[in-house]
Amino acid sequence: MNFIIVTGMSGAGKSSAIKFFEDMGYYCVDNLPPTLIGNFATLITQQQESLNKVVLGIDIRGGILFEDLFSSLHELKAEGHTYEIVFLDCGDTELVKRYKETRRLHPLARNERIEEGIQKEREILKEIKSKAHHIIDTSYMLPKDTKEVLYKMYSEQKAFHSLMITIVSFGFKYGMPIDADLVFDVRFTPNPYYIPEMRPYTGNDDIIKDYVLQFEVTQLFLNKLKDMISFLVPNYMQEGKNQLVIAIGCTGGKHRSVTIANALYKYLQDEGHSVIIQHRDIDKDSKRGK
Repeated sequence: MNFIIVTGMSGAGKSSAIKFFEDMGYYCVDNLPPTLIGNFATLITQQQESLNKVVLGIDIRGGILFEDLFSSLHELKAEGHTYEIVFLDCGDTELVKRYKETRRLHPLARNERIEEGIQKEREILKEIKSKAHHIIDTSYMLPKDTKEVLYKMYSEQKAFHSLMITIVSFGFKYGMPIDADLVFDVRFTPNPYYIPEMRPYTGNDDIIKDYVLQFEVTQLFLNKLKDMISFLVPNYMQEGKNQLVIAIGCTGGKHRSVTIANALYKYLQDEGHSVIIQHRDIDKDSKRGK
């Protein structure tokens, strides 16, 4: 029997992930004390209708019981079962924002600041993150984006043996994405922000797309970028990498970076890759240069 262990940072979306697995037909148990994993595996294998799609949600809510996780997983493997660990991660800034928006307390910061609880949790989860088979950073993802990633990984009961590519457009004035593997600066391309009638639009609109892509320098860069990514992806896969974050940045993340990110996204989709796209800063301040 194969188990999927869903764990990660509190607030990173574990509950949503488990609900998605339920919708996919998996039998899910959330917050199972790790010390009971072996007993649970024995119980379900004795059922007349043996389950073959099981998800276990494990996190630090189990307190000191979380320390039993690795010995329980070793026991699981010794009994002939297999497992994969899916670790949901998220940046500190976004986690704090989510806790403040929901007005929830961090489980490790009952009488402390949220930031202190997050750092304690990172230290506790450091080892399991290093042993995770898949790490999904949800910092800039909506719940539907996380579901799309999981669907591509586990739909049709097939293990995920590909590379999940995330393309993020962003504005340098808001800071670079901290989880980016590759960062490309497209501020050298002509800027539609300085044409007043184009300023209110974004790279998702044809007027901006047509303007940015009409220039030879943009096309030359885009072709070289496609060639580079096409070279890198199979080599990353061979090395065992399962997630690649490509960040495309301009000044404000509204015009040029969005256009080029969309073009790269379409190219990778047409090539059959598993890819999602996020425009991080597209709705931010539109009064300054883009």
